Amino acid sequence: MGLFFALAPFIPFVYLQCMKTFNPPISTRKSEELIQIIAVPEDWDKEAVEQANNELIAREIDFQDSVKKAALRHHRKQRFEQLSRAKASYSIGDFIFQPIPTLLEILISWELKKDGYLRKAKQQKIFRIIIFAVFIIVYLLFSVGVL
Repeated sequence: MGLFFALAPFIPFVYLQCMKTFNPPISTRKSEELIQIIAVPEDWDKEAVEQANNELIAREIDFQDSVKKAALRHHRKQRFEQLSRAKASYSIGDFIFQPIPTLLEILISWELKKDGYLRKAKQQKIFRIIIFAVFIIVYLLFSVGVL
């Protein structure tokens, strides 16, 4: 028991040494940023969430309602981005103004569906069949000697 009292003055110092430091430090961030950290904890380090929570408590800010609102905004934003990706498609402009990157994406990219680009993934299948058919026809025409 005596050892505890002898080391007690150093415990806060040891605790501070174990805490992670973030750039910029959590204590210097605005309250809105701290609320955002707490609202979306999966995007942040566990230690950052704890420090943000402790900092808001130290600032004596009632943040529970703000956290719920920020989490809802974040969820809506993510859902909008998912829907935007799902509806994204290739257009004629892609083939005219960026033909090489568009063709490379069609031929090489294998994870459009996994990344949420559902319409592009469907178009990719169709374009690959067309490109393969054109390649075979051109090959046959060259081998016969027509071209």
